[in-house]
Amino acid sequence: MVPEDVPAVLAIEQASFSAPWSEHSFLSEVRNHNSLSLLAEIDNQVVGYIVVRIVADEAHLHDIAVHPAQRRRGIARSLMDRVLDELRTGGTRFFFLEVRKSNEAAHLFYSSFGFRAYALRRGYYASPEEDACLMRVDFSPIRSN
Repeated sequence: MVPEDVPAVLAIEQASFSAPWSEHSFLSEVRNHNSLSLLAEIDNQVVGYIVVRIVADEAHLHDIAVHPAQRRRGIARSLMDRVLDELRTGGTRFFFLEVRKSNEAAHLFYSSFGFRAYALRRGYYASPEEDACLMRVDFSPIRSN
């Protein structure tokens, strides 16, 4: 993702979330050397994105979305697979995220990658107010012979 992609990403964000990120938030991530911000494109059109912050040996999923007309086609899965590959080979030990407690589809999606719930954060989300389920996956260190 580069700054020129932000308008297309912002449109998907606004169509996907009740409390969307701002243009400034995306630009900040794109310019941050600790951020891994990737796009999914079809016919040169942005159809999805993922934003992950990496600090030391930990990563945190900040945002992931797919354009409503392109959902249920494996785009989010492809984005997550790519990020997981990069994190594993880059020495990341832990990958964290939070998700609305009521979002069963997201829980199943993240669980399919090995994420497990470990705590609740009360009242984390607004519009509507809701608890966040904290999830994480731990990576085994890659051993070289």
